[in-house]
Amino acid sequence: MVIALWVLTALLAGALVTAVLSVRRQQTELTRAQARIEQLEADLTTALRPRPAATATERAVARVVRGVSKVRERGLSGLLQSSIEDLQAWAASEEQEIRSMADSDGRVTLLFSDIEDSTPLNERLGDDTWVRVLAAHDSLVRARVDKYRGQVVKTSGDGFMVAFRDAEAACRAAVGIQKDLRRTLDPMLRVVAPVKVRIGIHTGTVISRDGDYFGRNVAMAARVGALATGGEVLVTNAVHESLDDDATVTLVEMGEVELKGLPGDHLVWRVLTQ
Repeated sequence: MVIALWVLTALLAGALVTAVLSVRRQQTELTRAQARIEQLEADLTTALRPRPAATATERAVARVVRGVSKVRERGLSGLLQSSIEDLQAWAASEEQEIRSMADSDGRVTLLFSDIEDSTPLNERLGDDTWVRVLAAHDSLVRARVDKYRGQVVKTSGDGFMVAFRDAEAACRAAVGIQKDLRRTLDPMLRVVAPVKVRIGIHTGTVISRDGDYFGRNVAMAARVGALATGGEVLVTNAVHESLDDDATVTLVEMGEVELKGLPGDHLVWRVLTQ
């Protein structure tokens, strides 16, 4: 009986020692992990210090890092207050960005453009010539956008999304783009493969974030652009109604159409480019 108790005591003592050693190892590993996290946090904070060229992803990661730091420094209540302040500052900044390109009613005129059948055109011209065509196209579009004080929101291959303060400026820029392309690219390519750009324009309120625009009216402008054929400029009825009586652009009613993803029929106008 005594021997059995002794054996049981020894086993319990061994188990206790093992448990203590395991806890110490875990504490050591936890300390190392915490130090590693702190180092990574410091590295990320340095690498992602806010700068104009930072991408939306980088800014998001930076916000997470700052959030971890604020929880440590101020607790959750401090993080909440800081987040509210950050949100208010962000909202004010984005509102100011929209106002800078909006008319007196808070609306922005959006222009979408792209080269019709660009993939088969690239195949037909070859990569070297296609690169020169894209460079010339890009230069012409940006020159007209600058002339009419537009703002390139983003580009995608051969496509542009541009914001203007008023509808007439957008229409005049579109007409200029079509004329410049015919004058410059047609002679350059002779008649081998004419480059035809389709353009759609719509006016309405938008949501702005990180330099981009979102919302139903953005989709409307994009759908009208997709509806146009090469060399054509189509605008919505909202653009037509936004033009002053003495506007120096001429619109021709094209009738009502359906636009993918947008319910109802929509009146569309064509801008004369001759």
